[in-house]
Amino acid sequence: MKTGIPLEEAQTTLLELVRPVKECHVSLAEAVGRLLSQDIRTAINLPPFDKSPLDGYALQAGDTETASSENPAILQVIEEVRAGFVPEKQVTPGTAIKVMTGAPLPAGADVIIKFEDVARTGNQLKVMYPLQAGSNIIRAGEDVRQGELIAAKGTVLTPPLVGLLAGIGVAAVPVFSKAKVAILSTGDEVIDPSEKLRPGKIYNSNLHSLGACCSQLGAAPVMMGVVPDEQAAIVEHISRALALSDLVITTGGVSVGDYDIVPAALKQIGAEIIFWKVDMKPGSPIIAAQYNNKLIIGLSGNPAAAFITFDLIVAPLIKRMLGFESGLPPKISAILKDNFNKSSQQRRFLRAKVEIINNIRYAKLTGEQSNGVLKSMIDCNILIDVPAGNGPLVAGQEVSAVVIGRQ
Repeated sequence: MKTGIPLEEAQTTLLELVRPVKECHVSLAEAVGRLLSQDIRTAINLPPFDKSPLDGYALQAGDTETASSENPAILQVIEEVRAGFVPEKQVTPGTAIKVMTGAPLPAGADVIIKFEDVARTGNQLKVMYPLQAGSNIIRAGEDVRQGELIAAKGTVLTPPLVGLLAGIGVAAVPVFSKAKVAILSTGDEVIDPSEKLRPGKIYNSNLHSLGACCSQLGAAPVMMGVVPDEQAAIVEHISRALALSDLVITTGGVSVGDYDIVPAALKQIGAEIIFWKVDMKPGSPIIAAQYNNKLIIGLSGNPAAAFITFDLIVAPLIKRMLGFESGLPPKISAILKDNFNKSSQQRRFLRAKVEIINNIRYAKLTGEQSNGVLKSMIDCNILIDVPAGNGPLVAGQEVSAVVIGRQ
């Protein structure tokens, strides 16, 4: 078992141990945000036929070659076609068919003129100017052509893509299944928010915040509740969580105190400890283990520490399980807007918000930076990466940061 390893080693080691979960088909109503597990090509043209983009008349441009206001082309209206219906007649020289928006282009017609650009008396139509063949016609396949690749494997299903798939007649799409992530909190002091607060107790924020993070990523959280600081109870809950999920997350009980017994519980169930502690602050007391090809990640019980290690270490694993090729958070540089007066003997991540002002990227600290403070995570969308051995930071200096999921 390795201890105190660099963050990048922890990320790489764990990412090598996970693969996308199984594939399934979901309805379009459930598809947005999911990742395609297969390429999708269209079996039809879109639109599937030549059609009218407006209310007007379909006719032959040749009939209007010499048309003018003094000498209009006179045509006979022989039919009317609404959207959703097909013409029964064919346009021939000297005739026109009234068409509504979305109606198919009648056979024989090569141009459509707007209602407001003609004069009609009874079934007689007057066109006052020459028309160019092909005008005001939406051609079959103008949007997509039959056989065209619509979306490749690994594409995130967005609302426009869902609409396009519906437009080509796809009712269900192949996607990677949602990873099931079991989450449990340990600690005799932790109680559910539904309970009355009692002396010495605190409300369980980690279970709900990390469950929300999983949902935001597209995973399915499995809430396992609170477990007391008893090894047998922790063993029982982790064993049950493994049976119900693809990944297990615990919070609390991973440091070096007398009641930090998650490592012992993991050993008791026969899990292989991969590493314990990562060289970073906050969130150093993290443990990673594997049992029957499933990962168990034990995070700190401190709310901000749990959040930050989730973003940096757990979120990439969930993204990989959901089918993303690389789930590692992107890195950026920015100009610091605030002073940070502490030296950093250990690599430190500071909660901040990125702002763009006059095309320059700035990083503004979001509040208190201690392990237990959750409020400063609310507006946080980047983590400033402060190297070990760094002195205080001053406003105006350039800093490196990683982008996290709350935008």
